[in-house]
Formats: sequence, structure tokens, C-alpha cells
Amino acid sequence: MRIVFIGTGEIGVPTLRALLDSEHEVVAVVTQPDKPVGREQSIEPPPIKKEITRSGGFQTPKAFGAGKSPLLEVLQPAKIKDPQTIEEIRGLAPDIIVVVAYGQILPRHVLEIPRLACLNLHASLLPRWRGAAPIQATIAAGDYETGITAMYMDEGLDTGDILVQRSVEILPNDTGGSLHDRLAQIAPEALLESLRLVAAGNAPRIAQDNARATYAPKLKREHGQIDWSESAETIERKIRAYNPWPGAFMKVDRQNLKVFSASVVDLNGQPGEVLCSDRDLVVAAAKGALSLAEVQLEGKRRMTAAEFLRGHRAVILSAD
Repeated sequence: MRIVFIGTGEIGVPTLRALLDSEHEVVAVVTQPDKPVGREQSIEPPPIKKEITRSGGFQTPKAFGAGKSPLLEVLQPAKIKDPQTIEEIRGLAPDIIVVVAYGQILPRHVLEIPRLACLNLHASLLPRWRGAAPIQATIAAGDYETGITAMYMDEGLDTGDILVQRSVEILPNDTGGSLHDRLAQIAPEALLESLRLVAAGNAPRIAQDNARATYAPKLKREHGQIDWSESAETIERKIRAYNPWPGAFMKVDRQNLKVFSASVVDLNGQPGEVLCSDRDLVVAAAKGALSLAEVQLEGKRRMTAAEFLRGHRAVILSAD
């Protein structure tokens, strides 16, 4: 089948690789524009475009044997709803549009283009955790499993009918980063199975139960500030969920102290109170306390809590 792949984030890279190595023909890739990143604000392409560059811009599908197809067309519109972009995609005459972590809502005019279906891979077991940050949400909530959902796209936010789901267990030490990477690895199989079903004409359409839906809104950096009025268990889950983005942090003498990992300890105190600052950095929550393991003060390197305390023993810590 002729496929247009629409995606931006790192989580879609394994799926794009699998498509390029499949019997299907990827006729174009749509991704976000190159953007300034990091302190230097250097212009960099999104991960999906980087993958195309690494592969030389070619695909080697089974249909072509050992040969190579022409260079992939890469579209990077500022807004996918731009009429010219819509006409370019329509002109590609795709059988299927595949969307993975694109970062923009597709308008109805794009959804109606493919001959067979517009499919989206979403990083949760829908209808749980619709929205922009399902991976962080599922860890923060203490869920025991999550997965990848392949669904038919409609104009709602992750509300389309379900085609295929693949689940994974959430491990006690999973971070947002580690769970992201594991979900990225199971996504290709979910998509290729979906394409087989669609091509065969017997793909299921399972309506979502809207009564069971939960929402995972887009996260901003400020969402990472630790609220010591929550329980230690809740905070520990959020520290893992927000690693690497948006990053959990607390205030240390008006500076941000990023917290990468911590463990729950059986101590109590006033929320935000430092209970031990000799070799262990323990901070009280509303219920229980957290012993911080790895931290990083603004402008400094990442270090253990013990290393941090050697240089900041006299600093008064708070959760303000």
C-alpha cells in the first residue's frame, strides 16, 4: 500500500524504520519544521527527519528486492492545515496515512485523503490517557500496565475506534524515558498488524467507552515542581514519570534542584521539612518522606545527594 507517514517525535522512529523495510511503499514523510534547541539554540531537524537522513533518504522495501526506491519526499509545513500542504498530501494518493506523535491536530480535510484509513499510534491503552502526555500520566497515576493503541483517526482528541492494542507492564523503576523507549519498540508490530488487517479487509473497529476515558494534558516545565503536600509515594512516581521531561524539581535557596530519583522512607515531618541532611537528603511529604538519590542544582553537574550535601549542608531547603 502507498503510505504517507506523519510524525515528529523519537517514539515514531522504530515505526518509520519498520515501514521503510516493509512491503509497503512510503511515498512521503510529513514532520515538523527544524527548530532551535538547547542553550546554543542551534537549528536541528526533528528525530523523524534525522532518521531519514541517517538512512540516506532511501527505503528498501521487500517489493524492490535489493534495489532502492527514490529519495523520500519530506514535507515540513509550519501548519498541516495549510491548503497547499493538504493539496500536496492529496496529490500523493495514499492508501493509508500513518500518524505517530506528530504534534499537530490533523484537520478533517487531511483525514479524508487516504483511500482506506488514517491510522494513529497512541502511547496508552485507550480510552485511558487520551492527550499529549500519556506516558508520564500512566506512571504518575501508579498504573500497572500501559501500551500502544492503533486507532482510526477522527476529529476528536484520541477518540477514534480502536483497531489493535499491545500492552506492556509498567516496572517499579520505570521512568518516563525508559517506558517511552519500550513503547517505541512495540509500536511497529502493532502498526504492521493493523496494516495487514486493513489490507485484508477484515480490520475490527472497536468503539471507545467514553465513560472510561481519562485525559493527560500537555506538560510544561513548571508542572515538574514538587508539591510536598502530596504523599511520598505520589511524589516518587512523579519524579520517575517526569524524568527526563519536564523534570521534577524543588527549590534550594531560590534555585531549582532537579531530582532524578528518590525512594520512600518511613519518616514523618512537616511537608517540605528536611529531616536528615548529614549524608542522606530526606524531605518530608504530607505522608511519609523521600530520600533523594540523584540531584542536580542549576548550573551544576548531576550528582548523588551525598555529594550535593557536602557543598550545601548549611543551605535551608524548602518546597516553595
